Amino acid sequence: MSALEAVRMAVQGVLANRLRSLLTLLGITIGVASVIILVAVGRGSAVAVQTQIEGLGTNMMTIQAGGRFFGRAASSSSTFTFLTMKDVQALSDKTIAPDIKSVSPVVSPSSVTATHGVATETPGQVIGTTASYAEARKESVVEGTFITAANESTHARVAVIGPTVVQNLFGSADPLGQTIQLNGASYQVEGVLKSKGSNGIQDQDDIVIVPLTTAQDFLVGHSGQLNQIVIQATSANAVNNANAEATAILTPTHSNTDGTAAFSILSQSSLLQTTSASNHTFTVLLAAVAAISLLVGGIGVMNIMLVTVTERTREIGIRKAIGARKTDILGQFLTEAVLLSILGGVTGVVAGLVGGRFRIVGVQPVVESYSVFLAFGVGVTVGLFFGIYPANRAAALTPIEALRYE
Repeated sequence: MSALEAVRMAVQGVLANRLRSLLTLLGITIGVASVIILVAVGRGSAVAVQTQIEGLGTNMMTIQAGGRFFGRAASSSSTFTFLTMKDVQALSDKTIAPDIKSVSPVVSPSSVTATHGVATETPGQVIGTTASYAEARKESVVEGTFITAANESTHARVAVIGPTVVQNLFGSADPLGQTIQLNGASYQVEGVLKSKGSNGIQDQDDIVIVPLTTAQDFLVGHSGQLNQIVIQATSANAVNNANAEATAILTPTHSNTDGTAAFSILSQSSLLQTTSASNHTFTVLLAAVAAISLLVGGIGVMNIMLVTVTERTREIGIRKAIGARKTDILGQFLTEAVLLSILGGVTGVVAGLVGGRFRIVGVQPVVESYSVFLAFGVGVTVGLFFGIYPANRAAALTPIEALRYE
């Protein structure tokens, strides 16, 4: 029997039981579409996180004193030593830190209440810093200006606020030039930050930034202690060198009793690498879960083919009695199984591509071309694999047994 004849008979077999064939197609379709969409969701999540991290600057590093930083366990012999402006001056020395472009001290007062008229809110972040912070953290304003060196030197009571603070205190009104109170002290709004959205932990737009000297005057006092220091390397390629230089500068004055550093340095590039690895694992897990749907679809193909073989036992006997070979019967039923798998795979790819155009749980999926070919190929392979047993069973029937079947 020719290949064309096998395909013709397979099409006839599929059309003879339309509803049953449709349900079998549905199993493969769901499996293929699930793989494409879930891989796209995983990739979309990775792209969103990567964009957020890169938006903070891949050449930016954050230094924080103490024994715990971003979940890192403390040393058993840790000694807490605060960061100070002396550390900022040391890190700013180009002769010993040539790969550090800028150094921005940061203080973060807690429980600050912001008010404007009758509107009140507690911002998620209130920080005092210098003008260089804007470039280091990729902070940009959509209205007005960021704090300046002149603001810091004159201890100006000005503030730059995020979109969430604008919404909570001003609604739809223009905040520029208006006055807000932070713990009772008045500040003039000098700029509005560009929205950054949520980083998964906190709303990055719920923020108020004031000059470092002003924060020390009214919010944190003049203890000289800094919550953190933000440093910017001269380039993304210089991050490791800048990290080493900062470590060498700070270790002599900020070390534990066992000689280890009593501070932590987090670079955005290392965070990006860690996040990428985590997202890859997450995407693989999603694909593995979706692959279970393909397995179920394959079992559906085997089930339907077994029923088909049973129903057509007498037909198989007649065909063998008039000269059909075992390979002819095997090819006929195997072609039918593959045909169902191909049709299911094609509809699954279409459904996956359409589904990938819509946001899912807040994530914009990014369809990966490899997932389309992989899902389709696996879908067809699964159909072929699970179709072999029913096809072999049909081909193994002897003419006498098949003709006697009722």
